[in-house]
Amino acid sequence: MRLRALLAATIVLGIAAPALAAEHAPAPARADHPPPPASSPPASSPPPPPRHAPSPFAAVLSRQPLGHGPAAWPTLSEAAAWRALAGATPATRQATRWRYAQALIARDRGGDALGVLDVMAADDPALARVAAWRRARGIALTLLGRRDAAIAAFDDRALDTDTETCLWRLRSLASARAGTAPAPPPLTLLHCALPALNARTASARRPFLFAAARAAIDAGRPAPVIAWLQPVAAADPEAALLRGEAELAAGHPAAARRWFALASHAADPGQRAAGTLGVIDTGLADRSLAPGAALRQLAGLQFRWRGGPTERRALTTTLTLALRRHDEPAILATGAALLRYCETGADAAPLSAMVQAHLVGLLAADSRVPLATAAGLLWEYRDLVPTGAPGDRMAWMLADRLQQAGLYARAAELLEHRLRGVEHDVEQGPLAVRIATLRILAGMPDAAVRVLRETGMVPYPETILDDRRRVEAIALELLGKHAEALAVLADSRDSRAVGAELQWHARDWPRLVQSGEAMLPAGPLTEAAQVIVLRQAIALAMLGREPALQRLNRRYARAFATLPTGPVFAMLTAPVGTVDPDRLGRAIEALPAAGPAAMVADLLTAGQAASAR
Repeated sequence: MRLRALLAATIVLGIAAPALAAEHAPAPARADHPPPPASSPPASSPPPPPRHAPSPFAAVLSRQPLGHGPAAWPTLSEAAAWRALAGATPATRQATRWRYAQALIARDRGGDALGVLDVMAADDPALARVAAWRRARGIALTLLGRRDAAIAAFDDRALDTDTETCLWRLRSLASARAGTAPAPPPLTLLHCALPALNARTASARRPFLFAAARAAIDAGRPAPVIAWLQPVAAADPEAALLRGEAELAAGHPAAARRWFALASHAADPGQRAAGTLGVIDTGLADRSLAPGAALRQLAGLQFRWRGGPTERRALTTTLTLALRRHDEPAILATGAALLRYCETGADAAPLSAMVQAHLVGLLAADSRVPLATAAGLLWEYRDLVPTGAPGDRMAWMLADRLQQAGLYARAAELLEHRLRGVEHDVEQGPLAVRIATLRILAGMPDAAVRVLRETGMVPYPETILDDRRRVEAIALELLGKHAEALAVLADSRDSRAVGAELQWHARDWPRLVQSGEAMLPAGPLTEAAQVIVLRQAIALAMLGREPALQRLNRRYARAFATLPTGPVFAMLTAPVGTVDPDRLGRAIEALPAAGPAAMVADLLTAGQAASAR
């Protein structure tokens, strides 16, 4: 229908030959602008007018009274509208379209009316500032159920006290019961809307009466609703629903149950679903229905009916019961359904915070929820996890539990999903390091290198860069790329200690001797310092550098004499002439665990074991 209206509104532009001829004919001469003489040079003629020059209709329409009631929307048959459009000229085209749009609104054809009004504005943008055109567009949007756009169209000072606008604004506001556009409570518009309401026939008042009743119920003023609906037949299902809600809100459950039961047998499936929900609400209100039975009935109702206020109310009731029963899975499932599929308006923010709080509780380290279930919950409700630091804490909390259980690959997958939602900034740095570490522990060093390089285009601080280089070097070492691993560490501030750990792991004795010489301690022999000296001794022994071993003995023999590692040092630096593999093997086994880069050593060892598995 809207396509047909658009064709009708624009037919004179592409079909009607008389209109086309009139549009392209030269404008008639005016007294104050006589035509130029025939001898005038063509070069001095003015440029042609724009293709869609604004018409003067906006000014004409702005001076017309707005009107209200049926008089504001004169009727026009479809055949008469088509004849008028086909015979319109450029001077009368906008006025003809306006009469057609008014007639379409009179027949509640909002989509077609909106198409005609938009075509009018395309030819004359000044109409967007005319109160009558804005009112008509708001009404068309209201008929289409587009609440926020309708309220925006009605936002005009010239329409603030217009009784027809008040009536349609009330209907638009009351129909959705939730939205994003700022607007006054609909019931406050009733006094302004009364003249336009009373100007209509009884049948034409029906949708506006229902809107006023809905607004009164939502405002907590159900008492006048019964009187307002008195002229409506008792068998009307929509009126029965409103009467049931009013009676229930007024504390009369028995009367409410009768009205809801009547609506539950309506021919319309949506009205039947709303009536069934009303019966459930009434049973909960007067305690004639147990919460468990109510939940089962609500589940059956939601299986049969989806969408609109009825589903939102059913989910809200289910959530209330789930909160009373402390049913965490039901709380998450119902809250998520409300946020994902229903228009919750101003309730969205507190509802989202509540769902996230319950999700955090289920993921916490002290939660009784099994780890596998917790991981599934976070994945199922990943779209509800907050952004930024709160969401990172939730992901890291569960990743910690997975890591403690040895589920390194699952923990890495969880954090990788989080990484994809992070902007390309410094936040990626620590997250990528954590993922790469988990990949190494899972025996997947190639995946560790990949995630670090995919996030390497950000100018990170030096501390984060050092962490990234360290983990990447470990992954490359595990992949057998020893030289590349050392090259990655070249710019790190702790490159010497970490490099020595990699050289020790790779049994790279020449490089280890070179780096170890620079690391030999000058002060007390801490446990880490003892490891440096003993590894230097082992590397020198493996290379057969007896003079260097003797120098090492003279330098540290007295300090090792009183230490538990003294016998190992003496064995390594004693002059033997040849390398004894058994002696070196025992020395390596006797080394303390705390090396100069113990964390690197631990990750290398764990990664090597995981890769072997």
